[in-house]
Amino acid sequence: MDYLPFNRPCFEGNEQTYIAQAIANGHISGDGAFSKKCHAFLEHELGVARALLTTSCTHALEMAAHLLDIQPGDEVIVPSFTFVSTVNAFVLRGARPVFIDVRPDTLNLDEAQLEQLLTPRTRAIVPVHYAGVGCEMDAIMEIARRHHIPVVEDNAHGLFGKYRGKYLGTFGALATQSFHETKNFTCGEGGALLINDTRYVERAEILREKGTNRSRFFRGQVDKYTWVDIGSSYLPSDLLAAFLLAQFEQRANIQSKRQALWQLYRSLLAEWAEQNLVRLPVIPPHCEQAYHMFYLLMPDLATRTRLLAHLKERGI
Repeated sequence: MDYLPFNRPCFEGNEQTYIAQAIANGHISGDGAFSKKCHAFLEHELGVARALLTTSCTHALEMAAHLLDIQPGDEVIVPSFTFVSTVNAFVLRGARPVFIDVRPDTLNLDEAQLEQLLTPRTRAIVPVHYAGVGCEMDAIMEIARRHHIPVVEDNAHGLFGKYRGKYLGTFGALATQSFHETKNFTCGEGGALLINDTRYVERAEILREKGTNRSRFFRGQVDKYTWVDIGSSYLPSDLLAAFLLAQFEQRANIQSKRQALWQLYRSLLAEWAEQNLVRLPVIPPHCEQAYHMFYLLMPDLATRTRLLAHLKERGI
């Protein structure tokens, strides 16, 4: 019996060719030619002020927490249903996570509960676009603007998804992306910080370069670089960027295949789901999903346990 894995990363184009080219270039550390091309691609396609590749989406979230100067005792609004990195990035800075319940339809944070959770200690709101389906960003941004609270979009699932015609990851002051092996576009391990508020650009470059102004040095803006702030090493190897660029170039092909598979799951499972009280994903009409995952909401634990056993017996 063939085994069907949880995910299977795609190899669609020039991944091996570009990796060989990066090696031939003699620059395999961070911010090489392929990294710059990935930055330019994201900035052009999404229309963000600055995109910076990182070693993971987790590290991009940690950078966001640094940029917002999160301090011990600060509160950060995060959905109760999310991956641990969404919370850990802020807890590492001493923040107190304030969990907001999720909507029963999209599993995104329930914007109707948001305002009542705000306090004078609230320093950030972190919506997660679960499964690549947009949160209700109009309502979230209106509340955030009124209370002068920055928004950080955890868009690990949602690259190229849209909310009311606008790309996910382009609403908040900052947003993060994941290029983990399980994502639509991958380099094995990787991420990106998207910067929509230009006030954060220069410090983001410094944080990413171990707290130095090395980026300004390479642009010829200073005659030497030095330590100017706190920071860490968030640059991925140009080998990973080479792999990722090849994936970006196949954007249409990758997304088309994922869309076809998602729609196939929906059509084949619809009747079974209705008969067994299983809920399929809900996509609001004003959202264009990223086709990151197809999930099932089971009616109870016993049904879920039986389904898992059934799938395991069949190598799924």
